[in-house]
Amino acid sequence: MPAQNKPAAKRLSRRQAIRGEWLTAPAGGPPPPHALRSPDNVSGVRAVGDPALPPLGVIVLNRLAFGPRPGDLTAFHNLANTDVARLTLWVDSQLNPNAINDSVCDAKLNAAGLTTLNKSLPQLWADHYRGHLSRTGPISDIRDAAMLRAVYSQRQLFEVLADFWHNHFSVYAWDYAYASATWVSYDRDVIRAHALGNFRSMLEAVVQSPAMLYYLTNYINQVAGTNENLGRELYELHTMGTENYAGVVNPLTVTKDLNGIAVEYCDNDVYETARCLTGWRVNDSNSQALRDDGTFFYYATWHDKANKLVLGKYLPAFQADMKDTHDVLDLLANHTGTADFIARKLCRRLVSDTPSQALVDMAAGIFHAQVGAPDQLKQVVRAILLSDEFKNTWGQKVKRPFEAVAGALRATDANFLPDGGFWYYYEQAGQALFAHHSPDGYHDTRADWSNTNSLLERWRLVNYLAQGVFDPITLDLLGQMPGNVTTPNAIADFWINRLLGRPMDPAENRLQVVNFFAQGRNPDYALPADQVADRLPHMVALILMSPDFQWR
Repeated sequence: MPAQNKPAAKRLSRRQAIRGEWLTAPAGGPPPPHALRSPDNVSGVRAVGDPALPPLGVIVLNRLAFGPRPGDLTAFHNLANTDVARLTLWVDSQLNPNAINDSVCDAKLNAAGLTTLNKSLPQLWADHYRGHLSRTGPISDIRDAAMLRAVYSQRQLFEVLADFWHNHFSVYAWDYAYASATWVSYDRDVIRAHALGNFRSMLEAVVQSPAMLYYLTNYINQVAGTNENLGRELYELHTMGTENYAGVVNPLTVTKDLNGIAVEYCDNDVYETARCLTGWRVNDSNSQALRDDGTFFYYATWHDKANKLVLGKYLPAFQADMKDTHDVLDLLANHTGTADFIARKLCRRLVSDTPSQALVDMAAGIFHAQVGAPDQLKQVVRAILLSDEFKNTWGQKVKRPFEAVAGALRATDANFLPDGGFWYYYEQAGQALFAHHSPDGYHDTRADWSNTNSLLERWRLVNYLAQGVFDPITLDLLGQMPGNVTTPNAIADFWINRLLGRPMDPAENRLQVVNFFAQGRNPDYALPADQVADRLPHMVALILMSPDFQWR
């Protein structure tokens, strides 16, 4: 299981949350402001020129990255003379991740001692499933690597997309030894290998991976006892989505397109696809193959060789090995319903909870037109990110715990290595990595992550981070401030700009932060050094808990 034994960390007190209020400062600190208000305009879409719309760099680095590190906003601004040119240059660079030097992140991964990252699938199987090494070692390494990459990688957009596709093709891995033991391969060879590539190729890699074959029990799918789990999720979650579900109907009555392909899927398509997937299993000790190495194995003896009808297409009996499933994957990858569903999910992740139909249609059109292109997904993402809607939308989404925590570590320039204590408190916020039990993955809307429990736990965690509770995480907040920044006004403005990249919205929130730090003193007078040192971690945590830091 992902949760660790509860560590012996310092206890920080908190008041009962009241809707609209924000977490108080830790016990022992000065009294906190009563509340920081959310902006009155919470619809999220702001008109061009509205002063509440932040600089484009803030939007880019909070939605296409895990938040800016010190200097990132200046670097973005210096890319070109106009926002359009800056965005284009930044996106095109990020969409070519192999050309980006990521040596700092690589050094962090090496320092973390993640020994399984370079093991092949057969090595993982031999060492961690069949051998004596920990079965959870590979998934623990990938969990650590995911956070380290989010915090330190220069390939930020790629990490955002890897997180998206992991969630799209979600597998709960911690209770399944075969999945946890081979998770390095699922992350590296399936998700990351195809995140900017071709969707059809990614789809086949997913359904041939031991993680997915075991998780959705296709490894036992055979003509003598068909298992529909993988077949159903292929439609409902991975390709067409429930928005294109016709229900329990006669498949002959479903409307067809000009090529005779059903425009929606019905239950019969799920059952027929499950028959197509019979015999798709894993090379394990029961595979009747010559090896036991965790790789994909097609067992023809288990395959249902009779004819089938899928999405209106007739598949004749006794097709060549695996052709039934290849035909289904081709149908799904080429289907306009799949283009619409994937495009909408990408727009929802990268722009807003309610992207315009025009944006979805544009992205879906590219997805469908480039269905055979090796960089199909890269083209779709680029079009979404260079749209006017991307540039002019803000505040419709809030950060999920993974994004909020990684963003806090980046913004504070923390020196970070994850450990069990960190993960214990992180997981209380409700987004344990690779641990969503059902195959629909973690939801990605503002409402899903604005609940009290999730917010309280992430606020508690940023308090811990700011105060250096976790040994592997160190912060030098004082050392990051110029020597002449000594008054409450100057200190508050320095850290608001550092952590948010913009003024607080509404402006009264800034006054609350200043008053919190001044504690009744004139905010234009310098504070004694010991008071600055004592109050600074609490103030930084307060800004990280503010509504302003949660938007993306």
